[in-house]
Amino acid sequence: MSGAIKNRYEFIFLFDVKNGNPNGDPDAGNAPRQDYETGKGLVTDVCLKRKIRNYVDITKNNQAPYEIHVREGAFLSEHHKRAHLAIENETIQLAVPMDLVDEFKAYESYPDGITFSDQNARPCLILSLAGLEETEKQVKDLKEKKKKEDTENKKLISPAAKAKLRELFIDSKEKKAAQWMCKNFFDVRTFGAVMSTGDMRCGQIRGPVQFGFAESVDSIIGKEIPMSRTAAVSVDDPDQKGLGARKSIVPYGLYRVHGYISAHLASQTNFTEDDLAMLWSALLNMFDQDPAAARTGMHAQKLIVFKHIGLEIEEKQKENQAKLGCAPAQKLFEMVNVELINKDKPPRSFDDYKMNDFSDIKSKALALGVEAIEML
Repeated sequence: MSGAIKNRYEFIFLFDVKNGNPNGDPDAGNAPRQDYETGKGLVTDVCLKRKIRNYVDITKNNQAPYEIHVREGAFLSEHHKRAHLAIENETIQLAVPMDLVDEFKAYESYPDGITFSDQNARPCLILSLAGLEETEKQVKDLKEKKKKEDTENKKLISPAAKAKLRELFIDSKEKKAAQWMCKNFFDVRTFGAVMSTGDMRCGQIRGPVQFGFAESVDSIIGKEIPMSRTAAVSVDDPDQKGLGARKSIVPYGLYRVHGYISAHLASQTNFTEDDLAMLWSALLNMFDQDPAAARTGMHAQKLIVFKHIGLEIEEKQKENQAKLGCAPAQKLFEMVNVELINKDKPPRSFDDYKMNDFSDIKSKALALGVEAIEML
C-alpha cells in the first residue's frame, strides 16, 4: 500500500431520503431520529460508518488489508487473538527507565529471549514477543539452578525491576498488536477502535476519519404507516392475520454531514491515499449497496471535499501547512450554503434546493490555501 496521506481534509456530504427511515431511534419505537426542539432530522455518525464498513466489506470480500473489524456476526476478541499470534515471533526494543539501567548493566547473564543494548542514544532491552510468561519461566529456572549449584553466580532480575519490565513489555506488545490491526483492518486505521478488552489486548486507536451527526437542512415530519398482514402466524390463532406492524418514514429529507480527516492521525494508523479513494467511493455508492425496505429512497446527492495544500512558497512550510491545515474547518463549511427554493411548500426532491455557485466556493477556498473539489 502507498504511504500515509500528507494533507488535511474536510468534506461536506449531502444525501436524501424519500419515503424511508434513514436512522431509526430504538428509544422511540424506531421512529426517525429527530431534534425535537428544531424539528430537524438526525442520522448518527455510527450509522454512516456502518454503511461505509458494509460497502468495503462487499467490494473487498473482507480480505486484508481491507478486512472489517466491527462486522456483523464477528467476535472482536478473535481478531485481537489473531494479532497477538501474528506477532509472537517478532522482537521489540523497550526503552529502559534510567533507574533500571545500572541494574540491567550489572547482569552477567539474561534469561533466553532478552538481550541488552546501550549502543543507542538510550539503553534498551530487546525482547522476543513469544511471551513474557516464557521469560519468567527462564528466570524461575535460573533461580532453581542457583539454589542447587553454589558455583552459579548469576545476578537475576529483582522483583521491582521485573514488575517494571512486565509493565513495559505488555504495553509495547499491545502497540505491536495495534499496528498489525491497522495494517489489516480498514475500519481500524480509518475510524480507530477501542481494543482494550479481553486477555489479548490491542489498546486504543484514534482514527483519522471522523463524522459529525448528519442533520436535515429543514425540519422533517415523521409518519407512521400501518401495515396489514394477510397470513396468520399460527394455526392456533388464525384471526391474527389482520394484525401487522407499523412503518416509520420521512416523506422527504435532505441531510448534511461534515467530515474531518487528520493527516497527523493518518500517519499513526497509516491511512493511505488508497484508503482515501475507498472512502470517497463508499460515500458515493454505499446507499445503492445497502438496500432495505425502509431505506430504498436514500441517495448521495453532493460531495464537496476541501483539501489543504498550503500557501507558503518554501516547500517545507507548505508541506507543514498542508498537514496541519490552512483555514478553520468551520470557515470552509460556511462557504457552502444549501437552501430551499420555495419555502411555501414542503420539499419532495433534491431539485427543490439550491446551492451557491461552486466556482465562487473554489476561488474563496484557494485564497486560503485550500483546494475545493466537487466529487458529486
